Amino acid sequence: MKLKLHWQILLAFFAAVIYGILLTEYVEYISWLGDLFLRALKMVIIPLVFSSIVSGVTNIGGGKNLGRLSIKTITYYIATSTLAILTGLFFVNILKPGVGADLGFSKEVEGLAAASESIGSILMNIIPVNIFQAFTEMNMLQIIFFAILLGFFISQTEKKYQTPLIDFFNSVFEVMMKLTMFIIKFTPLGIFGIVSGIVAEHAGNPSALFDIVGRLSIYMAAVLSALIVHSFVTLPLTLKLIGKVDPVKHFKAITTPLLTAFSTASSNATLPLTMEAVEDNCGVSNKITSFTLPLGATINMDGTALYECVAAIFITQAYGIELTIVQQLIVVVTALLASIGAAGIPMAGLVMISIVLTAVGLPLEGVGLILAVDRLLDMFRTTVNVISDSCGAVVIAKTEGETLLIE
Repeated sequence: MKLKLHWQILLAFFAAVIYGILLTEYVEYISWLGDLFLRALKMVIIPLVFSSIVSGVTNIGGGKNLGRLSIKTITYYIATSTLAILTGLFFVNILKPGVGADLGFSKEVEGLAAASESIGSILMNIIPVNIFQAFTEMNMLQIIFFAILLGFFISQTEKKYQTPLIDFFNSVFEVMMKLTMFIIKFTPLGIFGIVSGIVAEHAGNPSALFDIVGRLSIYMAAVLSALIVHSFVTLPLTLKLIGKVDPVKHFKAITTPLLTAFSTASSNATLPLTMEAVEDNCGVSNKITSFTLPLGATINMDGTALYECVAAIFITQAYGIELTIVQQLIVVVTALLASIGAAGIPMAGLVMISIVLTAVGLPLEGVGLILAVDRLLDMFRTTVNVISDSCGAVVIAKTEGETLLIE
């Protein structure tokens, strides 16, 4: 009997942990599996997202339908991200993880010059000067912006021009999904290579790892507590009250993308699996998923926005600075805007925290305080990002009058 993909991923994850601990010196022989898998996913992400958005927009229909769906989608993204940030703000003020933190533990951080961009310039950069450059640099916000415009204006042309273009982009999307699902079959091998490498990195000096976790344990507790509340209280209530669906059935339906998101720490790498699960297991139409999910994987970063807020307040506490209510509100707004603008920036997480710190006038070197546990927390916050994206697709589908499999 063939195991379902999520069980294969789970087994590969635990096998990788054991391999990384027991056969640390031999990890180099299998870590290439993870590199190869991620390269293959990166190969298909741009054509998949581009064809998906164009196809989705043209299939939505006229400008009125697109406008309605866009407003619903953006409203959901802003609302849930704001709730996530406020949850993080609550826990970091209650637990105060930065009070008495050892500043001597901070690390040197390279590339902080990249954080000099303002929020305004980041949002301005959504409009591409050269779309081909945006493709080569994988600037997802610019690609999505262009794809939405292209799809909209295809739907505004005469039938004789419109029909072949719609058929073309629908065909490209179908082919890219076939190719992507072929690559997804190798996910367990990819996870095995990725996780074993991460485990082996720390297996040589476990005492140092425990020391790091010990020093930053309250900070981690604040982040994880907020992520748990947002994932298992806020988002399920949104599904139940607005979407009128069963949250438990929804979580079962998206098991595979959640495990992949946790293992790869990449919303984009998980996107094809999220689209398949939401369509096949939840019953959301392709019209909704092809528009909301690629957009969500880029700008709907609930977990990341929450994390940026907690990290920024933690650093202010570590420096002995008491933020006023107004300054904390600035952190909330900046974290929200930074999470939307992060997709097109190299070293997204680092730059995002740096933007938030700059907004409240803190030294950027404070980022070094949290780098030690960033990779671990990244796995959790990415999983929350994917949960929110999938919930958004379901809620929007229900408001559009669709009947789902998880009601």
